Amino acid sequence: MLRKFYKMQGIGNDYIYFDCLEEPLENPAAAAVKLSDRHFGIGGDGVVLICPSEIADAKMRMFNADGSEGKMCGNAIRCVGKYLYDFGKTDKRTLKIETLSGVRTLFLNVEGGKVKSARVDMGAPEFRPEHIPVSLPGGKIVARETEIAGGRVEITCVSMGNPHCVVFGEDPDGIDLEKVGPQFENADIFPDRVNTEFVHIVARNELKMRVWERGSGETLACGTGACAAAAAAVENGFADPDSDIIVHLKGGDLVVRRTAETVYMTGEAALVFSGEVEP
Repeated sequence: MLRKFYKMQGIGNDYIYFDCLEEPLENPAAAAVKLSDRHFGIGGDGVVLICPSEIADAKMRMFNADGSEGKMCGNAIRCVGKYLYDFGKTDKRTLKIETLSGVRTLFLNVEGGKVKSARVDMGAPEFRPEHIPVSLPGGKIVARETEIAGGRVEITCVSMGNPHCVVFGEDPDGIDLEKVGPQFENADIFPDRVNTEFVHIVARNELKMRVWERGSGETLACGTGACAAAAAAVENGFADPDSDIIVHLKGGDLVVRRTAETVYMTGEAALVFSGEVEP
């Protein structure tokens, strides 16, 4: 049976979206593996289902390209907001979206009747190791020198609804991410695997990063990763709290602000194309 899909992207973090408000999608994990292939499928970083919710305006479920279900994606949730508004599912410009990491609030920026960008309340960063999780002793893992990927590396670990390991250093363009990324993702100290951000401090409140996402590999952008990098930069004294932090990713820029209570992220949301497919 053919199903309508929508290919959408937030600064290059692209997913295949299915409207499941009326009809569920059977076996979404298998669909994610099949459809995410950029040669034999539609191509994308995974599949996102837009589902009904009893506690919010809608529910987002996301599946990575390897079929594993993720808890949260900051770039994908902006596109969920765009779909709901642009296709007449709601006329609200402030939306509540349920995720496996909790309910997130979106503030939609509408131009010419269409959502151009969105600001997301991503929730407070979590630095307690047992809640990330990371199996290292002691308190917060901030600039902690650790044996990983065959060497001693300073890491800062934080959860933005999913686990992140932030490494500050030189320009990440010189990193062999295809080699190093899986070593971080599957390191023994991360029982649920981990997303890894390799971050260069361009200037105060300005970061450049590449990201290796668990289950998807290198992606052009990662919203929770940008938030994790910004939160880690504030924690390490490289950026200021309650100030706009520009995060340059391969797919474009995000603006992140860490307040005393939460982290806000602002970025674009765009429809690429739509069509029909046999999931």
